Amino acid sequence: MLWFEAIILGAVEGITEFLPISSTAHLMFTATVLGLPQSDFVKSFEIAIQLGAILAVVVLYWKAFLDIELLKKLFVAFLPTALVGLLLYPFIKGSLLGNNNIAVLAVLVGGIALIAFEYWYKQKKIKDRPISYGVALFVGLAQSVAIIPGVSRSAATILGGLAAGVSREKIVEFSFLLAVPTMIAATGYDLTKNSDLLFTSNAPLLLIGFITSFLVALIAIRFLLSFVRRYDFTPFGVYRVLLALLLVFIVL
Repeated sequence: MLWFEAIILGAVEGITEFLPISSTAHLMFTATVLGLPQSDFVKSFEIAIQLGAILAVVVLYWKAFLDIELLKKLFVAFLPTALVGLLLYPFIKGSLLGNNNIAVLAVLVGGIALIAFEYWYKQKKIKDRPISYGVALFVGLAQSVAIIPGVSRSAATILGGLAAGVSREKIVEFSFLLAVPTMIAATGYDLTKNSDLLFTSNAPLLLIGFITSFLVALIAIRFLLSFVRRYDFTPFGVYRVLLALLLVFIVL
């Protein structure tokens, strides 16, 4: 991997981590277009630079992490993904990450699901409700599905929250916050397994990707908050469907 490829991957991570379009799938597809093999280093690099995007959340929402009640709800929401990740880590790393067929299919199905959900949601006119512990657990269960590349962690949590009756802006911000323990745990666990791949001559590449994803994520977070105040997620659904169809010809 070259330095400019690390910048590209970092930018892709920063843009896509919090949008409901799947950062994992976009990183896999970008690596394929750049001609980078899905080696253990590339897979770990793609996981590690997520910390840059997560740092952007901490910088923007640091006061929220002083709220003990909110922290408890984040812990409840985090548990399902933590359990699934621990139990299925070898399968996730060995069979799911890097599998373009699964990722393209998940992007397509996820796009259709976003469009269908928004149509259903408008018909229901669900009233806003607070994020209780029960809602937090439901959102966490939805997030656990995102171990499949292409599903999108943010899409799963946001749709889970909307289905439970939480307002768009509230569930989007909760999704941002939930990303912090989820991604720290996932990245930390992977680094303990593959630290030799990252903290050698590859360290500068990791730093470049980390800084790039952090800076770009700051912009992406503000964009999504501004977007949900005016629009629904149908455009993201259409984007995913078109992207999946394009990738059938480019990647597969």
